[in-house]
Amino acid sequence: MIRLKNILVSTAFALSALAFGQGTFTSSNYPQSYETHSSNISAPEKLMSAKELVDIKINSIMNDPVLRNANWGFVIYDPKTKKVVSSYNENASLVPASTTKLLTTETAINLLGEKFRWNTQLEYSGNIDAEGVLQGNLYVVGSGDPSLGTNKAGASSYSMIISDFMAAISEKGIKKVNGDIIIQTAVFKMNKMQRLPANIVWLENGSYYLPVGSTFEINPQNEKLIAKQANPFAENKNFYYISPYINQMVYADNFNGLGLTTKLPDAPAYLANNLRANMLKRGLPVTGKVVTKTTDLNPEKREFITTYQSPTLSEIIYYTNQHSDNALAEATLRMVGFQKNGDQTLESGRKVVVDHLTESSFDTNGLNYIDGSGLSRSNLVTPISQVKFLTSLMNQKYYKTYFDSLPIGGQTGTLKKMFLGTGNGQIFAKTGTLNKVKTLAGYMKTNSGKTLVFSLLINNYAGSVDQVKSRMEQLLEPALNL
Repeated sequence: MIRLKNILVSTAFALSALAFGQGTFTSSNYPQSYETHSSNISAPEKLMSAKELVDIKINSIMNDPVLRNANWGFVIYDPKTKKVVSSYNENASLVPASTTKLLTTETAINLLGEKFRWNTQLEYSGNIDAEGVLQGNLYVVGSGDPSLGTNKAGASSYSMIISDFMAAISEKGIKKVNGDIIIQTAVFKMNKMQRLPANIVWLENGSYYLPVGSTFEINPQNEKLIAKQANPFAENKNFYYISPYINQMVYADNFNGLGLTTKLPDAPAYLANNLRANMLKRGLPVTGKVVTKTTDLNPEKREFITTYQSPTLSEIIYYTNQHSDNALAEATLRMVGFQKNGDQTLESGRKVVVDHLTESSFDTNGLNYIDGSGLSRSNLVTPISQVKFLTSLMNQKYYKTYFDSLPIGGQTGTLKKMFLGTGNGQIFAKTGTLNKVKTLAGYMKTNSGKTLVFSLLINNYAGSVDQVKSRMEQLLEPALNL
């Protein structure tokens, strides 16, 4: 019996221990204060930082069906600390699409200045007789205005310019033109840089210089004419050029070089032809034709009638970046080539931009700059080079003008339909779009008031443009809390 009793007691203790271990006793058997005390001493849940949330979003998007097989890179950069905040594939060479315009427009504003304007001037040669007949020619003298007649950026239409030209012709008392309408292209003094383009001979004529060509050889005897003054334009000389021997500007009364080759930008032929047509239509006869005249070493004397000025370069750049205007970007690229090298070609413009970027310490590793607009799929750039480039501009005197040219998320330009919720008014960036290419690069104002720089380049994505735009918004959203 004793043995059976011991067995029963042992079993009871075992069952009690098992019940206690399995929690059969409820917390109601304990005081409330004990419960509260236990919860207070447990470790609180740690909130993730904004950077951690950005990194988590990067990881989740990597496996997203839209971007799983895409080539893409992303960088958020702090311009104050000069450090990368978060990144993915930052050194990948990717197609930038229209974010290429960031490089083109910055080169133009750096080289030419914010207030630069192109001029299209109307002049005449010969004399106006008592009957109002011009015994001479009309000249339309252009300067490569990329906005001429386009109505873009506040530029006048061709009809408005022609109307002003005809009014000015009438004010001069001209009732008939017994001659031609001659197209020439000039670069005006007010538009000239301190340094003249290399390999160009400039013929002084009135208030501007006419490019008459590049030279293969220069007579070394002319090198004694090296300009010593800070402003050689004050001298009454006919020719200015960069010496191929000493790479300095020289000037001379006579040009003794060999191998002269005329290089003129495309003249405003459409404007000149329409001017003639409207003059005939309104009873102002023109006996001659519209002709393009190669610049002459001995040009006939001309008198000023009127000038049409383009919008400022800052206005043109604003329009270009807001609307991602390809035509203006390409024209601007060729214009910087002409202004620097005297050659208005794609190759010249490309060289000027790349040289400028190199001089500005742009990281050219992975860079392939093919056109000014970003239409070419051969353009390549890395996200890290874009953000460092944009960061470097923050110290430039024209930074505000450049910054203001960028579309604003949810509000203006090509970003008007993005960031309609989170990020509205906080993203300032250039967009880029090609088939299966979507890009965005610029600045963001965080909720704490910081300015951060970012680049997001996505190539070969799956799905629709709207889907990839949504992923871009999702990726940048947590960064606004940095």
